[in-house]
Amino acid sequence: MNKVLEIIKDPVLTYEQKVLTLARAAEDSIDVLNISEETQALRDEGVICDLFEGHAPYRPRYIVPDYEKFMKQGSKFLGLEPPEDLHDAINNLLILYKHVPSITSFPVYIGNIDKLLNPFCKDDEETFKAIKRFLKHIDRTTTDSFCHANIGPEDSLAGRLILRAERELQDSIPNITLKLSEETPESFVLDAIDTALITAKPSFANHQMFLDDFSGDYAIVSCYNGLDIGGGSYTLVRMNLHKLAQKYDDFDTFFNVGLPNAAKHMLDYLDERVRFLIYETPFFEENFLVNEKLIDINKFTGMFGLVGLANAVNHFVENSDDLDNRFGHSEYADSMGVKIIEKLDEIVKSHSLKELYASKGHYLLHAQVGIDTDMGTAPGCRIPIGDEPEIYKHVVQAAKYHKYFPSGIGDIFNFDKTVKSNPSYVLDIIKGAFKSGMRYLSVYSTDCDVIRITGYLVKRSEIEKLEGGERVLRDTAQLGMGAVKNQRVLERKVRD
Repeated sequence: MNKVLEIIKDPVLTYEQKVLTLARAAEDSIDVLNISEETQALRDEGVICDLFEGHAPYRPRYIVPDYEKFMKQGSKFLGLEPPEDLHDAINNLLILYKHVPSITSFPVYIGNIDKLLNPFCKDDEETFKAIKRFLKHIDRTTTDSFCHANIGPEDSLAGRLILRAERELQDSIPNITLKLSEETPESFVLDAIDTALITAKPSFANHQMFLDDFSGDYAIVSCYNGLDIGGGSYTLVRMNLHKLAQKYDDFDTFFNVGLPNAAKHMLDYLDERVRFLIYETPFFEENFLVNEKLIDINKFTGMFGLVGLANAVNHFVENSDDLDNRFGHSEYADSMGVKIIEKLDEIVKSHSLKELYASKGHYLLHAQVGIDTDMGTAPGCRIPIGDEPEIYKHVVQAAKYHKYFPSGIGDIFNFDKTVKSNPSYVLDIIKGAFKSGMRYLSVYSTDCDVIRITGYLVKRSEIEKLEGGERVLRDTAQLGMGAVKNQRVLERKVRD
């Protein structure tokens, strides 16, 4: 009960944040999962981390409703008819968002919003004002930066108005991704780049690469997670390769003994979380999203996450204090990184669980973005902040890993504010990155108030308020403050 009292007395949390934190504390007060002693030992060491999903999963971590179906059919449960105009469309979406659960208790995906709104848009100022109010409403009520919208790959009036509104609002929510294909008009991409250099969004997804990995239409949700529309992911658990590597003195023992053993226990733990959710909770039997076919269990999978690849490699590299020998700079170190990922890919694909219907019985690899308490551990497969090489070398190095991660991987590039006068330079980098095999990348500039922390967005100004003891509306600002201190996100190499 001391934990509950601490939450109640916390002077920084808002009322809404206290309610959500108390709910998590209640869930974590019970132990209902069957976890082996060795698995629990790896959890206690931080090698396996469930990313605060709770001790008793009662809803999938990530839910990706089919919003286009919702727009066509309305909702019997919510008493909504299909929209007839823009005001209906916006109102219906905002109502549905309140009822889409996730690990954060907010929707992690709010749709390909340009496609949802474009049929109702006119090229006039009233339409722009409505879209701007729509986005402002999301930012003020869905107070969690893991809320994610998609636009593209087609150009549209709604897409242009969304970008214009985001440049004016400069809000951190929702996160946005532009699905970028070879057919996406260059003028639309440049419009998106102009917006990203002001407000750190949209990010850019290699549309063809995602299409090749997903049998149906896909969405980018939460940080940068690729998942099936109409489905989602039951769970995401991660392995901290850095902490695992520190348990071993030589690479061969780590690779041949430690890695397979830790992966086996993490897969068992993932299986147990999926089992409990499906067979011991009523979610897939009673939730209206299921009953109205806005989500389908046959489109759900699970995610095997990892962090700290660079740090694990550097742990085993001789003379790793020499930058030329480190991950991101040495062909030997990079090949060791690829070897680790290939091994994990093999282990994960050899494990089968029939309930992972969307991915043919296998978990999907995910390069996890880290958490605010990670210290000295780089997200996913990224080069540690402070070690970044020249941008062309960085792109080629990062691209080696992206093909292994259909459910999400990404890299971030921070540009000097002067690049705003030459967005075509950034466009050339994006084109080259996708041709090199990159799946996803994000850009922003040095003078943005909205900054990309790892996969989510936070305002610098809100972090400053938190540091001064003030309350802030968006709970992810607290995560961002921790990441600034522990992961040095404000020290990324500035690209001129």
